[in-house]
Amino acid sequence: MPAVSFQSVSKTYAAGRGAFKALDGVSFDIEEGEFFGLLGPNGAGKTTLISILAGLVRATSGSVRVHGHDVQADYADARRKLGVVPQELVFDPFFTVREALRIQSGYFGVRNNDAWIDELLESLGLADKAKANMRQLSGGMKRRVLVAQALVHRPPVIVLDEPTAGVDVELRQTLWQFIARLNKQGHTVLLTTHYLEEAEALCGRIAMLKQGRVVALERTSDLLKAASSNVLRFKLDGALPAEFENKARVTGRIVQLPAHDAHEIEQYLAVIREAGLSVEDVEVRKADLEDVFLDVMAEKAAV
Repeated sequence: MPAVSFQSVSKTYAAGRGAFKALDGVSFDIEEGEFFGLLGPNGAGKTTLISILAGLVRATSGSVRVHGHDVQADYADARRKLGVVPQELVFDPFFTVREALRIQSGYFGVRNNDAWIDELLESLGLADKAKANMRQLSGGMKRRVLVAQALVHRPPVIVLDEPTAGVDVELRQTLWQFIARLNKQGHTVLLTTHYLEEAEALCGRIAMLKQGRVVALERTSDLLKAASSNVLRFKLDGALPAEFENKARVTGRIVQLPAHDAHEIEQYLAVIREAGLSVEDVEVRKADLEDVFLDVMAEKAAV
C-alpha cells in the first residue's frame, strides 16, 4: 500500500470568464519511505494538489489516499498520518514556542509529549527560544516552529511546501539534516521547492507538473541520465549575441548554454569572439536537474 496515492485528481475553479482547471487528471503514488519531489513553475498546480491532500481543498474529481485513508471520506485518520509545513508563515502571537507545540499536540490527542517536543526544539535549533513568544521570533525562527508543529504528532508522511523559501543557509542545512534523519527512520517525505539543487540532492523520485498535468515522473537519477547535453558556463561582459537568447540561461554575468559536443562549444565561442566580446571562467559541466527541468518545460510547451 502506498503512503500517498493520487488517482485521476482534477480541480476546476469557477472564474469570471469561465472555469479554470488547476489540476487535470493527476495520478501517481508515493511509496512508504520515499523522499519524493513535486516540481513545477508557478501556477502549475502544486499547492492545489497539496491543499487537496491536506483536506483544505476538495477535488472536483478523483481520489487521494494517505496510508489507505481517503482524505475526504476518512479525513480524521488521513489527517493524523500527515504533517504539513505550509508556504505561509502562520502563527498565534499569544503563545510561546513550547506552548504552541503543546497545543498542536493536543489537536491530535497526543498527551505527555514533552520529550519529543524537547527533541524537536533541539534538532531544529529552537531550544533557546522555547520560552519566547512567537511574535518575537525572526522569520527564519518562525519557519522552524512551523516545521516542529508539523512533526509534533510524529506523522508517518511529512509534506514540505517550499520550506526553505527566503530562509538562511543555516536553517536550510539544519532542516535537511533533520528531515533526512526522519526519512532514514522510515518517514515518507513529499517536497515542493524552487531550489532544484535541493530536490536533486534529496529526492529519489520526482514528478513535474505543468498547467495541472504530470509531464514527467521518473527517478531523479534517470532524469539526469536522460539529459541530452552538457552545459557550457562562462562569465560575459556585454550583451549576449541575439542568436543565443532563446537557448541561454543568464544570471547576471553568468551565461549557460547547452552543449552537445566540442564542435558546438567552439561555435559558441567563435560567435562571441566575432561579436568583439571576451569570456571568463569557462567551464563545461554535466547537466543538472535545473537544466532537465527547463528542457522538460520547454518541450511540453512546444507540443
